[in-house]
Amino acid sequence: MAFTKFSVQSSDVQKDIVPTSTPETDIWAIFRALRDTRSLFGLRPGHVQTLQAMLSFLKPGHGDTVFASNNEICRRIGGIDERTLRRHIDRFVELGFMKRQDSPNRKRYRVKSSDGQTISYGLSLTPMLARASELLTAAQEMENARRDRVFLRKQILTRLAHLEDSDPENKLLCEVRRVLRRKLSITEFRAVLNKLDVQCKQMSTAVDAPSTTKLSANDGQNVRHHSKSEKEQIDLESAGVSETPTLITLTTVCDQATSFATNSLRNWLEVESHARTLAPMMGIHATIFEKAARKVGSQKASCAIFIILQLGNRIRDFGAYFHSITLGRRETEFNPSLILQRLSRVEPASQECPPRWTC
Repeated sequence: MAFTKFSVQSSDVQKDIVPTSTPETDIWAIFRALRDTRSLFGLRPGHVQTLQAMLSFLKPGHGDTVFASNNEICRRIGGIDERTLRRHIDRFVELGFMKRQDSPNRKRYRVKSSDGQTISYGLSLTPMLARASELLTAAQEMENARRDRVFLRKQILTRLAHLEDSDPENKLLCEVRRVLRRKLSITEFRAVLNKLDVQCKQMSTAVDAPSTTKLSANDGQNVRHHSKSEKEQIDLESAGVSETPTLITLTTVCDQATSFATNSLRNWLEVESHARTLAPMMGIHATIFEKAARKVGSQKASCAIFIILQLGNRIRDFGAYFHSITLGRRETEFNPSLILQRLSRVEPASQECPPRWTC
C-alpha cells in the first residue's frame, strides 16, 4: 500500500471517441468514508477488513479490478475461512459496492488487444468509486453529528456542575446522570439541556426575585404615592463599616439562631460550630458551607447563616440565597455588619429585608 492516489480509468475504449482525463480519486479516502459509515449499510468490522485487503491488491495504472484468488485474499486478511470471504463479497455485491466479472473458467485475469482494448475478469470496485461523493458526504454528516453530540454533552455536564454547587440534593441531578449513560441522539441531548436550563433559570429567579413591599391600605397615608428620587449609596455607606460584626451584635440581633443554641455563644469558635449545625437544618449542604468558609472566611459564612435564619420566610430558598451571597455574584456586596445594623434599627414586628438585599 505504497500509493495513495488511484486513477479511475474506463475499460471500454472506442476509436471514434477521444478519451477525456478523469480526475484522480483518493481510493483510501473513499474506503475510510465507507468504514466510518458502515453502520448505515449494515456492515460489520469483518466486512471492512475484507475490503481493505482487496484494495491492497490494486496497483496504480492497472485499473480497479482485483485479480487475486480467494486463497490469496484470505491469507492477506489473516487466514479467514473462504466461505466467510464469499459471504463478504456477496454482501458488497448486494449493496452495490462491488461487481463480479467472471471469466469462462472462473479465473481472474486481464486480456488486452493490440489496439489497446482490455477485458478484465475479477472483482470490480468501480461501483464503489462511482459512489465516492455519496460516501464522503455521509461520512461528513456523521462526523458533524458526532461533534454536535459531544458539544451538547459538555454543555449538559457544565449545567450539572453548576446545579450541584447550588443545590446538591436536587433530584434532577440523578435523573440526568442516569439518562447520560445511554447513547442519546441530538434531539434527546437538546431535550435534556433544555430541562437543565429551565431548572437553572428557576433557581436564579428564586435568588434574584425582588421582595414584595407591603403598602398601607389606609387612605390617610401617602405610602402608595411616595417615590424616592435620591439613589441610595450603599457602597459609600458600607465603606467605613467592617464586614465582621461584634459577637454581641450578632447574637443579639439574630435571636432566632441564638435560640437554637443549647448554651450561650461566648466566642467565634462556638458561633462557627453552631452555624455548621444549623446549615443542614436550613437545607444548606455541609460541602457548600465549607466552600463558602474557605472563600469568604468562616466568620462571614457563619454570619450569613445567622442572618438568613433571622430573615426567615422572607427568603424563598435558603440554599440558593446562601450560595449567592457567599459563592455567587453577590459575594462582594454582602456586608454582615451593615445588614445587622439595619436589622437592629427596625422594630421586630415590621422587619424587612435591607435595601438591595432582596430575598
